[in-house]
Amino acid sequence: MSFDYKRMAKFEHNLGANEKKYRLYGGAALLAISIFTASIALLLVGMVLVGTGFSGWCPIYSGLNKNSDVIENTTTE
Repeated sequence: MSFDYKRMAKFEHNLGANEKKYRLYGGAALLAISIFTASIALLLVGMVLVGTGFSGWCPIYSGLNKNSDVIENTTTE
């Protein structure tokens, strides 16, 4: 598994709806906890999670060529 730096610059959506929701909720929780504990590390991780959840793009996923934004093909017969 290699890390592709060129794919990181494409900014393609690579987070599915569930993962975006989990990142937003987890990031918001970390931001709230960081306020009470005065932890800068939790603040930074929370900001990254909220940012990637809001935008739908994760630079690590782009570099690893991973995509959780799967569109289900449903056919009605």
